[in-house]
Amino acid sequence: MMRSLYIAKTGMDASQFRLDVTSNNLANVNTKGFKRSNAIFEDLYYQTLRQPGSQIAGGGTLPTGLQVGTGAAAVASARIHTQGNLVRTEQTFDLAVVGDGFFRVALADGTIAYTRNGEFKRNQDGQIVNSAGYLLDPAVTIPSDATQVSVSASGVVQYFLKGNPDPVVAGNIQTASFVNPQGLESLGENLYLPTAASGAAIEGDPGVEGRGTISQGYLEDSNVNVTEELINMIQAQRAFEMNSKAIKTADEMLQRVAQL
Repeated sequence: MMRSLYIAKTGMDASQFRLDVTSNNLANVNTKGFKRSNAIFEDLYYQTLRQPGSQIAGGGTLPTGLQVGTGAAAVASARIHTQGNLVRTEQTFDLAVVGDGFFRVALADGTIAYTRNGEFKRNQDGQIVNSAGYLLDPAVTIPSDATQVSVSASGVVQYFLKGNPDPVVAGNIQTASFVNPQGLESLGENLYLPTAASGAAIEGDPGVEGRGTISQGYLEDSNVNVTEELINMIQAQRAFEMNSKAIKTADEMLQRVAQL
């Protein structure tokens, strides 16, 4: 009887984890470039009371055996890197990657991190930075007297100066793709770091080697589907209730046994 108490407890833990993941998705429904996560579970080890295929009297074998599971556990939370909807902002430094790829930003210690959030601004030195102040990498500087700043689909940044009819190239925005983007480490602040699971960054110009292009004046919305997440929340709640009911039932059965 105690086995069922433990099994139901693992089910409640699994339901709680699924609710945690769902809650984080819903909390970031308005976070630009956010990618939703899915909770992944597996069944735990089995207690084998009769081995399937073992010999029985008369020379036959057991067709199924007798095994009892010991519950479930969360093993991963996998990010779903599908394209979010593009929202037009008409802001010069708002950029979106259309297709595969991440922007590169340099952290305070020089580490290169990656993001899908293209809400960029100019700092006091004219350098393009993200909302946290991290520099776009490679660095791109736009002087204060620049006009008509444009970013091409291939990442070329140009601007005009008063009295000069020819455009000035400020730099080229590089993007990166990964063999396994689900293996990236989430840092918060819409940033990721590569890991052994993700593989090394494959960097270069947008629109080349399968990397997506850049759209200026657009931002990528979160890919969270609110309706789907609400369904996941209800399923997690019902599963939690059913497992708690199983614990209550097992407790009542133990009480009955104790009274005999």
